[in-house]
Amino acid sequence: MKMGQGVEWALHSCVNMSWTPVGEAVSSARLAEFYHLPAAYLNKQLQALVRAGILASVSGPRGGFQLARRPERISVLDVVLAIEGDEHTFRCEGILKDAPGGSMDADYARTCLISQTMRHAEVTWRTELSRQSVAGIAQAIERRFPEARQDTVSRLTGIRT
Repeated sequence: MKMGQGVEWALHSCVNMSWTPVGEAVSSARLAEFYHLPAAYLNKQLQALVRAGILASVSGPRGGFQLARRPERISVLDVVLAIEGDEHTFRCEGILKDAPGGSMDADYARTCLISQTMRHAEVTWRTELSRQSVAGIAQAIERRFPEARQDTVSRLTGIRT
């Protein structure tokens, strides 16, 4: 499985916004400049997060984006699904129906051991991502890089924390 780069961009953006003061919006242009990313494409990712209820869009001269809910209530899975969609990564096509001894009436998506294995792996992957929050990542970054929060907020908003 391969996720698009938008997932990485969205997760970093959410972590950055988790550090900004409540009510303070960050423009997509500033985020794009911060990471040297194409602004239009980053903005598309941020809009997907707005549609998913992860971010709120703020209009006006100091507008931009801010978290729509507390960072501990935003899982990594929430962000991945907002950017990549909710389709399953593996789709059983039921090719066993046409194999020797196959049955047209069988539900191979449920009974095929390969399908079961892949479904189990995806459930495990989704469960692990749902356990990790934006707040948890932000806290881990702060422990490892104590200056990261202040430096990031200063660069994105001009505010010294």
